[in-house]
Order: sequence, then C-alpha cells, then structure tokens
Amino acid sequence: MKITELMLQEAMIMDLQATTKEEAIDELIASLNRSGRINDPVLFKEMIYKREAESSTGIGGGIAMPHAKTKAVNEPTVVFAKSSKGLDFESLDDQPAQLFFMIAAPEGAGNTHLRTLAALSRLLVDSDFIAELMNTNTPQEVSALFDAKQAEAAAKEAEKEKAKAEKEAQAAGASSRANNSGVIVGNANTEDFVVAVTACPTGIAHTFMAEDALKKKAQEMGINIRVETNGSEGAQNVLTADEIARAKGVIIAADKNVEMARFDGKPVLQRPVSDGIRKSEELIRKAVNGDAPIYRSQGGGSKDEAASDSKMSVGSKIYKDLMNGISHMLPFVVGGGILLAISFLFEQIASPDNPIVKLLQTIGGGDGAFHFLIPVLAGFIAMSIGDRPALMPGMVGGLMAVNSNAGFLGGLAAGFLAGYVILGLRKALKGLPKAIDGLKPILIYPVLGLLIVGAIAYYIFDPIFGSLNTWLVDVLGNLGTGNKVLLGLLLGGMMAIDMGGPFNKAAYTFAIGVFTSSGNTDGAWMAAVMAGGMAPPLAIALATTFFKSKFTEQERKSGLTNYVLGLSFITEGAIPFAAADPLRVLTSCIIGSAVAGGLTQLWSINVPAPHGGIFVAALANHALLFLLAVAIGSVVSGLILGLWKKAPAIVK
Repeated sequence: MKITELMLQEAMIMDLQATTKEEAIDELIASLNRSGRINDPVLFKEMIYKREAESSTGIGGGIAMPHAKTKAVNEPTVVFAKSSKGLDFESLDDQPAQLFFMIAAPEGAGNTHLRTLAALSRLLVDSDFIAELMNTNTPQEVSALFDAKQAEAAAKEAEKEKAKAEKEAQAAGASSRANNSGVIVGNANTEDFVVAVTACPTGIAHTFMAEDALKKKAQEMGINIRVETNGSEGAQNVLTADEIARAKGVIIAADKNVEMARFDGKPVLQRPVSDGIRKSEELIRKAVNGDAPIYRSQGGGSKDEAASDSKMSVGSKIYKDLMNGISHMLPFVVGGGILLAISFLFEQIASPDNPIVKLLQTIGGGDGAFHFLIPVLAGFIAMSIGDRPALMPGMVGGLMAVNSNAGFLGGLAAGFLAGYVILGLRKALKGLPKAIDGLKPILIYPVLGLLIVGAIAYYIFDPIFGSLNTWLVDVLGNLGTGNKVLLGLLLGGMMAIDMGGPFNKAAYTFAIGVFTSSGNTDGAWMAAVMAGGMAPPLAIALATTFFKSKFTEQERKSGLTNYVLGLSFITEGAIPFAAADPLRVLTSCIIGSAVAGGLTQLWSINVPAPHGGIFVAALANHALLFLLAVAIGSVVSGLILGLWKKAPAIVK
C-alpha cells in the first residue's frame, strides 16, 4: 500500500499558520476533521494530548509526529503540514519543528495500514529525504516525493531479500538470518553483535523510527544488530534465545513495558524510545562495550533495579509503587462501593432484611469486593518493589492487617514491607549455588518472605497500626466544622492541582483510606474529593459556553464534552485545556475545586460511593446540597477562567 493513500492531498497544509504547539495541534485536527476521517475531534484531541503527556512527539530534526490510535478515527490518515518559520513543539532537540505528520489510526487498523504507517516512520529518519521534503511547495510535490522514495525503498528491500536468499542457498544453516525488517545488519558471526527492542505506547511511529535509526547507525559503525519491534501489530522479529546469548549488550528503547526476563545476566540499557532515534550511536557504542547495568530477573518479573530504579528519586519510587497498588485496588473499591451505596438506597425504601439489600451488601461489602481491598493494595505495592515473589507475602500481610484492625495504614505498611523483604532476601541469598537458582522464586522466597512478613505483622501491626488507625478515625470523626471545612478545601483543591497526577491521587487515596477503615461508609471525605474532581471539567464547559470569544472553535467544541465528563467525575477532561494554558486553567480550577470541597464539609455532606459523579448523587445524605456545592465550585472556576483568559489572536 502506498503511503500517499493515507496522506490525502486535500488535507495537507503547505503553510501552517500556527505559532504554538497547541495551535498547531488544533490546526492539524481541524484539517483532519474536514476530511471526514475522524468522528469525534474532541476525543481525538484528548488522545493526542495523552500521548504528548508521555513524551513529546517532536522528535527533533525539524519533525513532529503527533499521533493517536482511537475509536474516534474512521480511517487511517496522515495529515502533512509545513511551517515556513517553524514553531516550538517542545522537541527533543529544543529546535523548532517545521514538518508535521499527524497520524490518526483507528483501534481496529488493519495490518496493511499499520505496515504503511511504519514505512512512513522509517522514511523520516533519512536526513536527505527530509531536506527534499523541506523544499516542496505543493501537495502534488509531496505525494510525488513519497511515492518515489517508497518505490526506492521497496527496490532496495527486494535486492536485500534476493542477496539474503542467495547467501542462505550457498551456506545453509548460517546464523545471519532474519525476516523482512528484522534482518541482521552485517555478519552475525563476528564479535560486535548487539540486540535491541523498540516500543512506544501507541506503536505506530516512534517504534519503527527507532528501529530504522539503530539499524542504519549500526551499519555505519560496522556493528551487527538485530532489532525487535513492539508495535501495533504486536512483537515482530522477536529475538531468539541464541541471539540474546551471543549479544554483547541489549538496548531497550521503549516507553512501555517489554518482556525482560529473557535478558537475565546481560548488560541492558533501558532508555526512552526517543533515544533510539536521536542517540542511536551512543546506545550502540555502550551496548558493544558492555557499558550498561547487568540485568537481574528474579522470579520472572519485568524490573531492572540497577538500570531503572536507581535513577528514580525516593519520592518517585514510593509514588510508583503506591500507584501500582491503588490502580489494582480501585476496581474493587468502585465496584464494591457503588453496590454498597445502592444497597443503602434500597435499605431506605425497604428494610435491612430485604433480599436485594442483603445480596448487594454481600457482594460489595466485607464478604465480597471490600474483603479484597487492602490485601490487593498490599500485594501489588509489594509486587511493584520485589516482582512476583513479593505478591503473595504482600497480600497475606494485607489480610493480616485487616484482621488485626490495622486497616488501610497496616495494608500500606505490609505492601512496602513485603517488597523490601524480598529485595533483602535476594541480596542475602546471592551467594547460594547457582544450581538452586530455580528454587528461589518458587520455594525459598515465598516461604521465607511469608514467614518474615507474617511474623512482623502478627506481633507489630495491631499495637502500632491498629492504634494509629483507630486514632486517625477518631480524630477525623471529631473534627469541628471549621477544621472539616479546611480539610475539605485542601482535598478539593488537590483534586485539581494535576488532574489525575500525584496530588489528585493522594487526595483520593486519603478518602479511600478513611472510607475503608472507618468501620462505616458514610463517605464524608469522598464527597469532598468527588466534588473537587467534578468541578474542573464543568468549569471548562461553562467558560467555553459563556465566554465564547476567549476560545477557538475547536476549544468550544471540546468544552461541550466536558459537561458529560465533569458530571461523570472524570477530571481528566480538563487536561487538554490545562496543557494549553496551565497558569490560568489550573489556578482557576484549584480555587473552584477547593470551594466545592469545602462546601461539602460545611454542609456535612456524605457520599457513600467512591465514584460515579452525578450518577451516585442521589445516594448522598443531602443530594441537592452536594449538587449545589459542585455547581458553585464550577461557576467560581468558570468565571475566573473566562474573565482572566485572553482571547486568541485568530479564532478558528
């Protein structure tokens, strides 16, 4: 399939008017929308910004490739745009971007389309081709250039395949074998041989650019390389055990998890996929020289403590481990909590002995979903630290915390304890004979880990964390109105600081901790965080509705979607606006969210459900006051933003 079949000439922008990254994205999306290739520009924009949040798609060298794979796309499409002056796209080399390729891929994109997008990505690491592309003036010239280059690449690939076939025919069983794009450059029997894996979250652009950049640079350096890609089609050109064993070093240029256990004992460089594109020579040189941490996989996990965790700050490491536990616990909280809340509603209509009430409370409560909350939290915190061997001791420690009245705090302690106990055992048992290495993850670590964690939990959790948990619940339960309002202001405001980031999660985690540890599920603090989380997207929606002149047409359309997102307690709907204008949007949203959270405590509102927004508002003890608190906070933020924001120079 030709690349130009995805690059519509009528959608090309040969003179991009944008002067900022946000304007460029809006202009590209507008062109894509006019072509009829997307069905939901708001969702598509949200997914574009989600990808940008992971790492800038301004890859350097004057090129930016914003992309998204989402159900908002009808047909795979690439919008090409050219900016004569260039603009700041937060590129990896800090240089202006002049050439733009916005890639839109549907969730069910076929293999042919994905391979074509991969071919496009590979062309963009050719500096000569980029120079020619810079000199084009019409869509027709762009199409002709891509057709010519793709035909040239196909011819070279055919020659390579022919040469490979002839070589294999002359020397059957030679070790330099590979398929299409994974061919080993050079003779794999020589000493300088390295292997690499490239991967990015979307898997339609950077994955293949990094692959091609590494292969080209290796050829220039006279180094043999084998590259596995983890793209949209899954893992391609998968490395064999023999290739990994022969390699001097391993390069992992990836922004998502890849299978790591197979590299046990090898020098492994773990870098962002962008480094594979722009720092390929450095990576290859280090891999050949073995200048990388030795990867150790105990228990088949995917953690490289030496190469990855050592570069993290203590705070970042704790946050990552905590979020791993919370993300796995949340389905139990949400599912069980909402069923419990519905049971309370039925209980008011019927009676506590009603069969439906009993059913819902059994499924959602302490005999059902809620029974697993703290063990799951502890288990997956432990697993984040110590890999799979830490999961079981962590879960058992979490269960013992529940049974000893240590509650949520005890569960947190059990998770971190189990993780670091396993790390300690690894270091302590390093000197054991290699013959029993296979027994460590399946026998030694589970038994010793469980014994140590269980003993500590048995003797320490109840007197320390049980008392602390009881004290915390008592203090919160006996706060005066003034202190409750202050805490409500704090929790509500934290929900808007980073809209899904550490502050947001910290506030939500605190509310969940009280929600699950207080012996009842009245949800006082859940009301504060829910109101605070609903306000930002609703404020955006109100501002774009009543201050239309301050927003572009694309932003006004996006604003409408935020009514639904806000009412559903999906704070992330405000992220694209916060990314485009962080000072005004975040400041106004924090103020409004704090107001909403504080009002819930001033009016003693309880929401006995951990999620759901307006859909669980009826379960609140003062449903109308809860909605009023959300409305007031949203209006406050919307007014501040609408009055403060400057009108765009050009309203599209």
